Amino acid sequence: MSAVIQPATTPGKADTPRETSGTRLAVRRFLRNRLAVAGLGVVVFFVLFCFVGPLVYSTDQTHTALQQVNLSPGGAHWLGTDAVGHDELGRLMYGGKVSLIVGLAAGVLATVIGTLWGAAAGYAGGWIDAVMMRIVDAGIAIPALFILLVVSAITTPGLAGLILILGLVSWLVPSRLIRAETLSLKNRDYVLTLRAIGGTHARAILRHILPNSVSTIIVATTFQIADAILLVAYVSYLGLGVQPPATDWGGMLSAGLTAAYSGYWWLILPPGLAIILVVWAFNAIGDGLRDAFDVRGRG
Repeated sequence: MSAVIQPATTPGKADTPRETSGTRLAVRRFLRNRLAVAGLGVVVFFVLFCFVGPLVYSTDQTHTALQQVNLSPGGAHWLGTDAVGHDELGRLMYGGKVSLIVGLAAGVLATVIGTLWGAAAGYAGGWIDAVMMRIVDAGIAIPALFILLVVSAITTPGLAGLILILGLVSWLVPSRLIRAETLSLKNRDYVLTLRAIGGTHARAILRHILPNSVSTIIVATTFQIADAILLVAYVSYLGLGVQPPATDWGGMLSAGLTAAYSGYWWLILPPGLAIILVVWAFNAIGDGLRDAFDVRGRG
């Protein structure tokens, strides 16, 4: 018998995809959004500023220095000093670290809780879905800031407690988003096939529905982080956030408000601008990710 000679193939060409993968396409769409890229740059800057900056620009944010209170910006103190002599630039770094840690952790926690709740409600359907979503509707009807003020008046939360409280009052909106996504995914063929061969509900949610909802989850997380940073600023501005000598940007605003009337503008302008820029940056990133993951595509 004669041997069958197979046609030669060029290595690599047969395995090269003809279409750009969904991830690369999403990255390209995101990079074409100038506001989203600018927001990402702002977030990276503030992360480096708050976490790496203190290693370069070391200051004492614990002890008071009454001989150098309310000094205007200059060579020794680039952003001046506050009412107890703390270097304002160092305090901006220190307070920003607290605000970013609380915002990031609370935003992720809220998204995780909301994702699990919304996926369970949407997948279960029927009266279980109705009861679970009425709980969500009732929670949304109560302003989160009101709940935070009540809890802060009862107890003085630490950093971990503040993260937990913010996460527990912020999960409602993500739950509605993930529920809507689950309702559209639970009747897909791959989910129905899994159920037909005896797959559990938990496996259907964790292995199929949630992985296919990852774009919605990522977008929801960015918006939740921005909201959490604003909430902690609100609470700290009212004096109910982290307690001295710790501080965050909201606490710096509260401490500098009365001093601003005396002309000490450097005590209120830097933390105010930092809050505005970081919240805008996360919202811009969220908008960019939402457009990048849009299945309809954008030119």
